[in-house]
Amino acid sequence: MRSALGLPLALTLGEPAGIGPDLTLAVWRRRVELDLPPFYLVGETDFLRSRARVLGLDVPLVVVAPEEAPAAFQRALPVAPLGMAVTAAPGKPDASSAPAAIASIRRAVADVLAGRAAAVVTNPVAKNVLYRSGFAEPGHTEFLAKLAAEATGKPVHPVMMLWSAELAVVPVTIHLPLRDVVSRLTTELIVETGRIVARDLSTRFGIARPRIAVAGLNPHAGEEGALGEEDATIVAPAVAHLRAEGIDATGPLPADTLFHERARAGYDVALCMYHDQALIPIKTLAFERAVNVTLGLPFVRTSPDHGTAFDIAGTGRADPSSLVAALALAARLSAHTAPLVQQKLFVCG
Repeated sequence: MRSALGLPLALTLGEPAGIGPDLTLAVWRRRVELDLPPFYLVGETDFLRSRARVLGLDVPLVVVAPEEAPAAFQRALPVAPLGMAVTAAPGKPDASSAPAAIASIRRAVADVLAGRAAAVVTNPVAKNVLYRSGFAEPGHTEFLAKLAAEATGKPVHPVMMLWSAELAVVPVTIHLPLRDVVSRLTTELIVETGRIVARDLSTRFGIARPRIAVAGLNPHAGEEGALGEEDATIVAPAVAHLRAEGIDATGPLPADTLFHERARAGYDVALCMYHDQALIPIKTLAFERAVNVTLGLPFVRTSPDHGTAFDIAGTGRADPSSLVAALALAARLSAHTAPLVQQKLFVCG
């Protein structure tokens, strides 16, 4: 498997105390069996050697510049060094955790924006560890959007999609308390999200005319106002607006009948109104295979759909399926996405 123009994927370190390093070492050892695209890890070799010893794995490491990663990938795990000490033990975040995780994301994004990497694949981070260090963004997605906006000078509206072969879902509102969803949900937000979803499914996933099923906010999509007016006053106008723009959107549809097998055959993605409405069904259907894809960015970004799993870090018990899927999907999507330097959105110095 190869990514766009033979460029490698940039894989971030994630939270050093979590399972990201474990999974990275494990999947590289199975690179031939899994037909993995070439990638390099933005991390530190001393740290990775230490984790490999804990796991009892023999993994050769080689320090590379990104352009050297494809040639090195079959003989050693390529590592682009951060230039900082990483000291966190499995399951025990320390003072090095947040700086290393943040620096790794910054470096991976810089590489893909400069045309040195085909896409960014992010290992999981621990938000509470980042927040304690003064990290100001709500999460990974928002930080990536900030970096893209700073680099391109263009506003970025990131959209989180959870993708699997069985189901793809997009939450319109993401990390909000449920009591705040109604006040933050607007027709404009639904429309803008739907536009980005339709565009990226077409340009990156190769779906000529994506079919978008729009879930209602309330039970039974409001039951004609008996169970809330938001579906008639907020969601339905958004669907009408999308359809007027030529986007194949349907809804608002009752969420309780939207995710069974026959219903899923009728759409390519479900646009959901809040976090759990989207994530519960996909994590039920494809917990170990789902991939987090950030739409709306000027580059491809995927991530495993799981957390840091501190309780099993360093044990070798972490399941690599979602990381494997994230790497494969990043390679597939980057093949449909022109490198940013070709899009003339970013010029290297």
